Amino acid sequence: MSRHTAEITRQRFNAGFVGGLDVANADAQVASTASTIPVLETSARQSIYALSVLLARPPAELLNDLAPSGSLPMTPPEVPAGLPSDLLRRRPDIRQAEAQLHAATAQIGVAVADLFPKFSLTGSLNWQADKLSGLNNSAARVWSLGPSVNWPIFQGGSLEANVRVQEALRDQAYLAYRKTVLVALQDVENAFVAYAKEWQHRKSLNDAVIANRKAVELSTQLYREGQTDFLNVLQAQRALYLSETAFVESDSSLGQNLIALYKALGGGWAEQ
Repeated sequence: MSRHTAEITRQRFNAGFVGGLDVANADAQVASTASTIPVLETSARQSIYALSVLLARPPAELLNDLAPSGSLPMTPPEVPAGLPSDLLRRRPDIRQAEAQLHAATAQIGVAVADLFPKFSLTGSLNWQADKLSGLNNSAARVWSLGPSVNWPIFQGGSLEANVRVQEALRDQAYLAYRKTVLVALQDVENAFVAYAKEWQHRKSLNDAVIANRKAVELSTQLYREGQTDFLNVLQAQRALYLSETAFVESDSSLGQNLIALYKALGGGWAEQ
C-alpha cells in the first residue's frame, strides 16, 4: 500500500501538482515500513530454530514445514460454562500434594500401631552367646515356645511423641495441599479473565482495522483528486499499520492465553 501511494505521489509530482516534500515523505514511509521486515524475519527464523532444538532435531530441519507464512489457528470464541472442578485434579502439582497428604496420614496409623502390643503365637528363635565366635554354635540357639508378647510401653513417651510428630507432618501436608489447590484456582481464574478480555480486545482491534482501511482508501482517493494534502494520507496509513500490527499481536496473545488456560486446567476439556 505504501509503495502504491508513493507511486501516485511521484506521478502527481511529475505532473506538477505536488512538491518534492510529498515525494520524500512517501519514500520515507515505504523505507520505514520495509525496515521492519528483516527484524520480523529474523525473529521467525530463530523461533523455528528453537522449536527444532526443542524436538531434538537440527536447527534448520523444520524450515520447510514452518517457513511458509499462514494464518494462526483459530481459537474457540468462548470457554464452556460450568467446567467441573475435578479437572484440576489432573494437574501434576495437585496430584503430588494429594499423594503427600495421603502418605503423611498413613504414617499416623503406623505410629499409632506402635503403641499396641505385638503378639507371637508360635514362639521365637533367639541367640545367646558370650562371645561373637559362639554365635555359630548350635548351643547358642535358644527356642522360646508358646505365645509371647512385646509391648514397648516403657520408652519414655517416645512413641506418643512420634504420634504427635506424624500428626504435625500431616497438618503441614494438608496446608501445602490446600495452598496448591488455591494457587491452581487462581491460575484458572487468571487464565479465564485473560482469555475472555483478549477476545474483546481483538474484536475492538478488528473494528479499528476496518475503519482505518476505509480512511486510507478515502484519503488516497481525495489525494489523487487533489482535494487533500499528503499528510492526511500518511496519518491514515500509519494508523492502519499500527492497528493491523496490534491485531496480529492480539491473535498471538489469544493463542498464548488459551495455552495458559489448558495448562491451568491440567489439559483441555471435552464438550458434553
